[in-house]
Amino acid sequence: MKIKILAKYFYHRLIELLKNKNFYFVLLTIVPFISMDLATRLFLKLKFVKLSFFPPWFFTIIWSVFFVGFSFSFKKKIAKTIYSIVFVFSFLLFLVHNVYFCLTKEIFDFHLIELAGEGSAYFGDALKATSIWVYVVAVLIIAVFIFIAIKAPTFEKNNYKLMISFIIGFIILHLIAPYTLGKANDGLSWNTWYNKRNVYINFNDGNKSFAITGLYEYSIRNFYLTFMAKDKTEDESQIEFLNSIFNVEEIEHKNEYTGMFKDKNVIFLQLEGIDNWLVDKETMPNLYSLMSKSINFANHYSFYNGGGSTFNSEFAVNTGYLTPISYTKNAYTFNRNTFTYSMANLFKKEGYSVNAFHMNSGEYYSRTINYKSWGFDNYYGLKDLKQYTDNSYQLDRELLLNETFYNLMFQQEGKFVNYLITYSPHTPFSPDRGVCKMILDLKDQEAEALAIENGEEFIAPERLYTEEECVRIQAGETDYMVGLLIQALKDNDLYDNTVIVAYADHYLYTVSDKTILDQYKDTTNNLINHTPLFIWSNGIKKKTINKVTSQINILPTVLNLFGMEYHSLYYSGDDALDKSYSGIAFFNDYSWYDGKIYVDSNGIANETADPALIAEKNDHVNYLIKKNDLVLKYDYFKELKKSSEWTLFIMEN
Repeated sequence: MKIKILAKYFYHRLIELLKNKNFYFVLLTIVPFISMDLATRLFLKLKFVKLSFFPPWFFTIIWSVFFVGFSFSFKKKIAKTIYSIVFVFSFLLFLVHNVYFCLTKEIFDFHLIELAGEGSAYFGDALKATSIWVYVVAVLIIAVFIFIAIKAPTFEKNNYKLMISFIIGFIILHLIAPYTLGKANDGLSWNTWYNKRNVYINFNDGNKSFAITGLYEYSIRNFYLTFMAKDKTEDESQIEFLNSIFNVEEIEHKNEYTGMFKDKNVIFLQLEGIDNWLVDKETMPNLYSLMSKSINFANHYSFYNGGGSTFNSEFAVNTGYLTPISYTKNAYTFNRNTFTYSMANLFKKEGYSVNAFHMNSGEYYSRTINYKSWGFDNYYGLKDLKQYTDNSYQLDRELLLNETFYNLMFQQEGKFVNYLITYSPHTPFSPDRGVCKMILDLKDQEAEALAIENGEEFIAPERLYTEEECVRIQAGETDYMVGLLIQALKDNDLYDNTVIVAYADHYLYTVSDKTILDQYKDTTNNLINHTPLFIWSNGIKKKTINKVTSQINILPTVLNLFGMEYHSLYYSGDDALDKSYSGIAFFNDYSWYDGKIYVDSNGIANETADPALIAEKNDHVNYLIKKNDLVLKYDYFKELKKSSEWTLFIMEN
């Protein structure tokens, strides 16, 4: 009986509400805000989530209701004034995001305000590039707003009770909203870049962040993180530590290798999962041939930490810094940091064009925005070309056989840096799936075509391949691409004027059968990270470097070989070809190796050694890690750049 009475009561209240014209005005006041968010997400066509994905709707609705509820809690003109101010700011955000995206294909970020002077020249182009539908919707939204501003009913006096209700309700719902994005990955994980909750926490990828939060949450959170949040509480002693390093007047860095490759083109060849034991005459004859005629760093170690090790190598080679060890943060979250002395920026300063090429799309690991932050002209992904109807873009040969990529690499004017990232030796290693299956299918197709040509019957062979055999088949695909690369250099008269810097992103940790690795290398400690690194140029004298190196040595070594003016102290590693470099590699658990002594994470050496020497090297490793991590934590080069610009201003005036 009570339920019927209660139901009847709510039914009558609903009817009364629906008969009340003010109710429809309340709904109408929300329409402009919902419309601006919906229109923006429709125009931008961000593919990270579908339009039906719930969280951005939830964020937008609670913000819109809060805007309206708070505004109209005031009386008469005050209510409409506040509503108008909120609308104007929201409308400006709507226009800015749409106009900026139409020109750049990226969401506007408030940190770009610092570059407003540089971007002002493109304002006219941005307006022209904007879809006409943005302006059409803008006019319609303004018309609705004007109608509301004139006709909307208001209270005779301020309704503080209602205001407080809206504020409390908003706070509660806004605290709940992030949980609708799911559970965050703990620590470092390769797919953290794709986890929607982690995207929200890091909030460093504008396109993804906008896609999962909508117009208002994105804009307000982005503004807060840019100008108000100080999550990097400055420790004065840490800043002083960095100042003591970078304020030292540096001695000019020159040695017998300085300028050896000056003004030559350079191709960075990042080899997916190519372990040392794969580079032999049978599996990878082309790469083996290059290595045998190169400066070969025989004691090189990649850096693996389980959180996107491919991209960690890209980060290290391009910036000279490793993923932080003393705190947890993925490499691809540093795209807002300033990298004035990155590889791309220094080569561009010398007149080079700098472009990256890979099979995967620019959104993967947020490569598009990261490569831009490092100074690259472009990041190109085969998937982004939308020329493939199958997965054949996963074959490394396509980096060279794709006509668009080929022309971008070799038909450009002037000096160039091409950064190639291979993929084919990637899990799974099975004859029934992935790249191994594609390669075997191609071989069967070739064999079948030959049999038909000869009038013979073709019987497909049974595929009884082991995991290691598939690993070698897939590594052979990368080697086939290397052969195509060398031929392309010859065909375009670039063979004698191009340097190849080849290295593996990480050891082959992706194999399921770990006993495969046991056959070929020490797998009991971090020396498992032993991988190839060599620098080739036609006609150079073969040389083997036995000093221990790691990914952070690659950039300073290359910069010196090309005669670049650079500050050696501005990098975590040193020029590995300099006589003063003694050789050391450290790992994410603070263990290290100097070519003779391996000290594990507990400080225990693999052989009897002078305790004083071990203590000295422990201190050196701690120094390098501290420097590496604090430079990234405090975005130190941004402050250094400001300081340099201020000094220059004082000198000029």
